[in-house]
Amino acid sequence: MRALAKAAIAAGVLVLISLLLLAACGGGGGGEDKTSETKTTTPTTGKETTIVIGNLTDVTGVSSAAQEILNIALKDAVGYFNDEKLIPNATLKIVTYDGQFDPAKDMPGYEWLKERGAKLIVTGVTSTPVTLKDTVNREHMPLFCLSGVLDTLSPPGYVFAPATLTEHEQMTLIKWIAEHDWDYKTKGPAKIGAASWAEPNSLNAVKTLETYVKAHPDQFQWVGTYLTQVGSFNWSTEAQALKDCDYVFANAPIMTFVREYRMIGGKGKFLGGGPHIALMKGIYDAGLWDEIDGMLFASPASWWGEDDMLAQLRETLLYKNNPGKAKEIKQNGGAYNGFDNYYVVLDIIRKAAETVGAENVTPEEIYKAAISYSLVINGLERYSFTETKRHSCNYYCILRADKNKEDLVRADPNWYPTQTQP
Repeated sequence: MRALAKAAIAAGVLVLISLLLLAACGGGGGGEDKTSETKTTTPTTGKETTIVIGNLTDVTGVSSAAQEILNIALKDAVGYFNDEKLIPNATLKIVTYDGQFDPAKDMPGYEWLKERGAKLIVTGVTSTPVTLKDTVNREHMPLFCLSGVLDTLSPPGYVFAPATLTEHEQMTLIKWIAEHDWDYKTKGPAKIGAASWAEPNSLNAVKTLETYVKAHPDQFQWVGTYLTQVGSFNWSTEAQALKDCDYVFANAPIMTFVREYRMIGGKGKFLGGGPHIALMKGIYDAGLWDEIDGMLFASPASWWGEDDMLAQLRETLLYKNNPGKAKEIKQNGGAYNGFDNYYVVLDIIRKAAETVGAENVTPEEIYKAAISYSLVINGLERYSFTETKRHSCNYYCILRADKNKEDLVRADPNWYPTQTQP
């Protein structure tokens, strides 16, 4: 358990380093208050019940910039459910605890939120599900985490991941490449390799790719894994070693490696996932669209402007509620896509209230609603939990970096089932 906590902390520090390098939107620093409350109400008839959502986040700690947009997305989602009265006779209320990205504050924060009536906990902090797994399982408190760690989801208990998992992203992406992007039957195995910081998220991605390649030597040849310490920005050795690859995975933030790799004549196509999408502002700021043109990503969320209920709602509310920051938030990549994940959580609360009545919603009723939850979009069951499955994303789309549009576009119009095995 201690090793898992350390791994989760390292992943969060990586997010912080990335945001500082990208000069992402600041805020969240300073001040003495450790907590805040957000409440959106609308007039209703009949008995009104308040359902409290405990948000264990980071407002003033080292990952506060990373959490700021997630908190905006949560607030917008809750406001939408309240304004549209999607849960009759109920008002959703967010109560926020600032854990300051300190795992030692996870338990006090959890207790503080419970004391204020939280019926469930949500978090985007990487260490929190690791720290609280045993407690929430023992006390039967649903915990929905947007930074999923596979080990916290097994055996299935009260920790749920409504967001993507790195292992699933990369397994789904490399299978798609073998079937749709590289003709290995004609060209032979594609050469693939990785250059990465030695941090948990990237290591999980690399391990997943290696596992697939080992199982399919007719499709891919693994050239090598080149690791360096977190925070290193000298990639000359790694870039040279991977120069002749057809596909290259490099950790986010990817800007320095991309620049060095292209400068020495590297032609490989880059691979990415959630962290790369979330940090796209660095590509805008550095003007590296030519260098990443053709880069491939697996994503469980539709991109901006697609004909998709959640994508359209997400964009509408972004501009409605954050008109002065909407463009900046979009250029920050996929962080506001957390709206989709929060929608799933709130819809689970709606389902629980529909079943037992808003005044009877308890943590256990939310758990019961979660393990039978399903969300169908355009005929596909995009998100679901079951009695044994605690990750919700059932399908991924494949996105491609387009230098002409300076944006991500669909590489394929289809959705592909989540791959968990090679």
